[in-house]
Amino acid sequence: MNALNRRLRMAAVTVLAALAVTACGSTQNATSSGPASTAKGPKVVAASSWEAGFAKAAGATDITVIVPPGVRHAPDYDPKPSDLAKVAEADIVLYAAFEGFAGKIKEAAGSTAKLIEVSLDNAPDKVKAEVLRLGGEFGTAGAAKAWTASFDTEYASLKQKVTGAAKGARPVIVAQAFVAWAADLAGVQPAGVYGPQPPTAGQISELAAKKPQLILDNSAMPGGDALSNVNAKRVVINNFPGQAFDLKAVYTANADAIVTALG
Repeated sequence: MNALNRRLRMAAVTVLAALAVTACGSTQNATSSGPASTAKGPKVVAASSWEAGFAKAAGATDITVIVPPGVRHAPDYDPKPSDLAKVAEADIVLYAAFEGFAGKIKEAAGSTAKLIEVSLDNAPDKVKAEVLRLGGEFGTAGAAKAWTASFDTEYASLKQKVTGAAKGARPVIVAQAFVAWAADLAGVQPAGVYGPQPPTAGQISELAAKKPQLILDNSAMPGGDALSNVNAKRVVINNFPGQAFDLKAVYTANADAIVTALG
C-alpha cells in the first residue's frame, strides 16, 4: 500500500511539472508572437503612386493614394470628393507642384494634416536625398537610410547589367525631359532632350542629327511618336511605381526595357 501511495505521489508530481512547463511555454509563445514594440509611423496620403513610392522608401507603412496606380497622366486627374476625404484623415499629405489638383489637396487638408511638397525626379542622387528628407519628416530616418544603402547596391547591379548589354559601346540616347535620368543606367548622358511638350519639327531635325540608337520616351507624356521617322529604337520609361509602391521595381523594369532594346 505504501508503495502504491509513493507511485501515485510520483505521478502527480510528474503531471504538475508538465503543466508548469506547458504554462511557461505558452507565455513565451504569446510574447514572441505579439506585435513588435515599434512606434507607429504617420498616416500618409500621397497624391499618386510616385509620391507613395518615395514615402514607402522613407519608412512609411500607412500609405493611401489619391490617383489610382495605372492612370496614364496622373497630374491631370480630377479627384472625387471621396478622394479628398482621405486627405482630411491624414497626418501628412504628399503632393507635387506640377499636379493640377494640388490646390484641391491643400484645401481639403485643412489645418490638421502637414503638407509636404515632394520633388519627383528619379535621378538616383535626387531620389536618395528626397527619401532621407522624408524619413526625417516621418520620424523614420533609420529606415530611410537603410533603404538608400540597399538602393545603391541594387542600382549599381542594374547599371552593370545594362552596360553589359551594350557590350562596351556607349549608346547614343535622346530622351524626353522627365525620363532623361534613365540614360544613366546605360552609363551615358542624353545626347539630346525633348519635351515636356512633343518636339517641334526643328527639334526633331536636331535630334535626328544626333544619330541616336535609343529614344527614351515618357509613358505618362508620350511624345516619341513624333520621332517615328528617326532611325532609333523607342523605349518607354515609366516613372510611377505600381500597386506595391516599390520604387526599386521602377528601376528594374526600366533597366530590363533598355536591355531588351540594346539586345
